[in-house]
Amino acid sequence: MNRRLDGLEQRIAAALQIDGRASWRRIATVLAEPERTVARRGNQLLASGDVTVAGILPQSASTLLRVRCAPGTARMTTESLAQRADCTFAYMTTGGTDCVAELMFDAERLPQVLGTEIPATVGLRAAVSYPVLRYFRTIRGWRFGPLTTAQSDALAREYSADRGGFPDQGELTAQDLQIAGVLAENGRAGFEEIARRTGVSESTASRRTDWLLRRGHIHLRALVEPALVGLPVEAMLWIRSAPHRVDGIGRELAGAREVRYAAALAGDHQIVANVTVPDTAALYRFVTDTPWAEQVDAVETTLLLHARKRGGRMLSAG
Repeated sequence: MNRRLDGLEQRIAAALQIDGRASWRRIATVLAEPERTVARRGNQLLASGDVTVAGILPQSASTLLRVRCAPGTARMTTESLAQRADCTFAYMTTGGTDCVAELMFDAERLPQVLGTEIPATVGLRAAVSYPVLRYFRTIRGWRFGPLTTAQSDALAREYSADRGGFPDQGELTAQDLQIAGVLAENGRAGFEEIARRTGVSESTASRRTDWLLRRGHIHLRALVEPALVGLPVEAMLWIRSAPHRVDGIGRELAGAREVRYAAALAGDHQIVANVTVPDTAALYRFVTDTPWAEQVDAVETTLLLHARKRGGRMLSAG
């Protein structure tokens, strides 16, 4: 990927990370740029797919899979996992693991998914599952850094905070699910479009959309490829630690700009983190010369070769 977002494009993308539904006028005001310019450049980013604002419906259970594939089938296996509706991301990786994927589903489906469906995946030779116990950061909380603190604060909404991947309690109506479905396709869908597609009034669409976002029943994510913002080296860190240190390590990772995603796991690794950095030297420093690294027992590092799905969205097959 040779393209890299310019300065204004990066700031617009960063603004959408904080509030994916912010108007161009609001973003322009905060960035101190002409509204017409921000609207034009922002719409170009969205139309090109360089930035996508999409909602994702959190479920009551999440599991990471580390998969080993039959020789020559890693790409097919990654594709098969990515095509699953319950898959949020699917990556080809280096090392003993050929691909990594996250699945989100209702907890009652755990035996069916892991016991029957995953073993039948094309090309799969072996898979290790790691149920997620707690999110320290999801990609909704990743900020790659071009905005000042004052600008970030000015853009923040109640639903901007990263509250993890599990939903608040509460029953959703069929109408709520329809609205959530529209937002999952296009997180910036206007209330007129939501109303038209769900058969409700615009006032109802506005009220229920706000409720769904505030209660965490739909999570908005502005998706931008790290390489587009100067972070082409991406890795998964599989961390082993004593139980009493897990929370502290996770919180430190969540505070690091390099970390897109971090979660506590059940299994032979206690924490996983997805990090993005400018080069391998920066990755080396992050793994060996940061405070959290002093607290861990071991770290296994696998590099990402190809991202087929992120934030529930399919990417280029590469």
